[in-house]
Amino acid sequence: MLPPSFDLSGKTAAVTGCNVGLGAAMADALAGAGCDIVGINRSAPDETIACIERHGRRFFDIRADLSATSAIADIVPRIEQSVATLDILVNNAGIIRRQDALTMSMADWDDVLDVNLKAVFFLSQAVARHFVARNVPGKIINVASMLSFQGGIRVASYTASKSGILGLTRLLANEWAKYRINVNAIAPGYMSTENTAALRSDPVRYEEILGRIPAGRWGEPEDLGGAVVFLASHASDYVQGHTLPVDGGWLVR
Repeated sequence: MLPPSFDLSGKTAAVTGCNVGLGAAMADALAGAGCDIVGINRSAPDETIACIERHGRRFFDIRADLSATSAIADIVPRIEQSVATLDILVNNAGIIRRQDALTMSMADWDDVLDVNLKAVFFLSQAVARHFVARNVPGKIINVASMLSFQGGIRVASYTASKSGILGLTRLLANEWAKYRINVNAIAPGYMSTENTAALRSDPVRYEEILGRIPAGRWGEPEDLGGAVVFLASHASDYVQGHTLPVDGGWLVR
């Protein structure tokens, strides 16, 4: 039994990019705490749907390409056709391009910033308008990164986007706290997902990264479950503008 402040029974959470990886794990954790899930994905989230239904929760499937502004504008009206009120937004969807800064193309820069930062802002704006119009409290949870705090290498557009997420989270918290909207972020450490496949396949980089993690292991998507439930629940009602590292101690090494 969850403590009452962490119980999400009767709530609905929209999670972007929840067909695989971190998004799928966070959707699963939210459903386990009582949430129905609106999944916003480009491709079929079949495994995620099965996980949500095993918790006895409902899954609403919305397909959208978050790199397109027109698609973003249409998402909240589509959600409102399925659920009376949305309570939580998790901005998880993101992409990465690995290339030296000297050779990074404008297309690779724009592709990453469009999905990782622009879409986060405009979808958050649309969902915040939904909260304000209905005079209901809401939770917005962004997904930042270790590169919100550090520079990294060969990922200029990704670092810029995730640094932007940290600042945007603070800005939106400043503006929207008066509407009872909590805006916070999770900064995952080095996780075993598709985005880190290139790093994990490089024996040298893999060991370099592992050697700096005090926990002694790479993270798994399920490691984000507790953080996302906390930030989505009443337990975090007095938490605003915070970016919570879930990194096995990477940043304190």
